[in-house]
Amino acid sequence: MNKLPKIRPIDKKRYVLKEDRDYFILGKIYELESKKMTAEDKKMVKFIRTQMIDDWRAPIMKKLDELLKKYK
Repeated sequence: MNKLPKIRPIDKKRYVLKEDRDYFILGKIYELESKKMTAEDKKMVKFIRTQMIDDWRAPIMKKLDELLKKYK
């Protein structure tokens, strides 16, 4: 089995890390964040991060509200 990636202490507090795959997801996020990404890809990685928190619905609602306000 692969060794679990090291997770930053702030992320250990912020995110639900119940399974090994949660650690691997964050490891891949860290790897991507160290790359030069397009603005669109940065937004996608940021969105993926929101799915790691316990109350993942709050960031989605906030973004939907922003988009609705933008297109009124």
